[in-house]
Amino acid sequence: MALKNKLYPLYGKVQHYAWGGYDYIPALLDITNEENKPYAEYWMGTHPLALAEVGENHESLSQLIAENKEAVLGSYIAKNFGSLPYLFKIMDVRDMLSIQVHPSKQNAGADYARENAAGIAANAPNRNYKDDNHKPELAAALGDFWLLHGFKPKEKMVSILSNVDELESLLPIFEEEGYEGLYKHVMEMPQEEVNEILQPLIDRIVPLYKEGKLTRYKEDFWAARAAITFNEGDDIDRGIFSVYLFNLVNVKKGDAIFQDAGVPHAYLEGKNAEIMANSDNVLRGGLTKKHIDVPELLKHVKCEATVPDILHGVKDNREIIYKTPAKEFELSYITLGKDESFSVYSRTGEVFIIIEGSARIGVGDEKLKLAGGEAAFVVAGQKVNMLSSADKTYIYRASAPAGD
Repeated sequence: MALKNKLYPLYGKVQHYAWGGYDYIPALLDITNEENKPYAEYWMGTHPLALAEVGENHESLSQLIAENKEAVLGSYIAKNFGSLPYLFKIMDVRDMLSIQVHPSKQNAGADYARENAAGIAANAPNRNYKDDNHKPELAAALGDFWLLHGFKPKEKMVSILSNVDELESLLPIFEEEGYEGLYKHVMEMPQEEVNEILQPLIDRIVPLYKEGKLTRYKEDFWAARAAITFNEGDDIDRGIFSVYLFNLVNVKKGDAIFQDAGVPHAYLEGKNAEIMANSDNVLRGGLTKKHIDVPELLKHVKCEATVPDILHGVKDNREIIYKTPAKEFELSYITLGKDESFSVYSRTGEVFIIIEGSARIGVGDEKLKLAGGEAAFVVAGQKVNMLSSADKTYIYRASAPAGD
């Protein structure tokens, strides 16, 4: 496919996961959700599970890049990654996502090869590794966003285990065996013991939740919601332990949080713009009806105290940039008022999406008029001009460091 343009309209793909919301992404994309389907994620990238398309004829972005690597990606990204190194998403989390962790790059490669050698089909329900890549990820809140992120620091862990009566039996285990011993204990605990510990807790907090007496700032709120959502029959989901063991984090609109390999986490509620290395490797530990592999999870999870680092972004004129250690991606957003303009230079193939408002995006003589939910793809090495046509326009930009 010849590279005919430097600027293309981009069309992502929706993922209808059961935990998704019904309104936000359809409204963003100007879609009527007549079937009342859950719209969980809008993918803009080249992951084979949901390939984005570009241009008036909806051609494959993946093919465009494959046949024009250096021109589209720039020499650094083309040489070091060979394809678009990031996957960019808009997410709407209505129901809680699974407790999960992502493998390191080295481990992902080895374990992906191991499952291939074992003959496990790529779409098998017990498949853990979908590709050979790691999945560091950044979530930028588009409103109040709630998640679990890493293990509580020691003082907070001791406090929660001391003050939740039903969990007091876990305190001596933490004091004697630390984070790894505690997490291994609850994850490998026989189901009968899980039920014995958690049933009194569920009996206490679920009525309070249903009466509206719990707030989102307390673990009990999310544990009760998890019990209502995930418990099957007489078995209580052991992921409820993690609600108390992990940090409960509220990220405000415009802020972000980074999750590296090994950091256990779970998205709880809210909307975000998420960018990650181009991977779908997820090891789950509860709060899900999908495949759970406890030995694999424990092999990769970092059992250590974590202090959540909320990223407020670095301001560069009208652009707020979230800096992370990831080499595969960089996320930022641009705020423009009526008739205000701003320009950036594309370091690699970049995605620009209008979250609110409208704008004209131009590269040389090529121009696109974009409204909310519409996106553009720009090849490397271009001056990208943006001009707002609304009173307030928010533009999210997905890029990569490209060696800087």
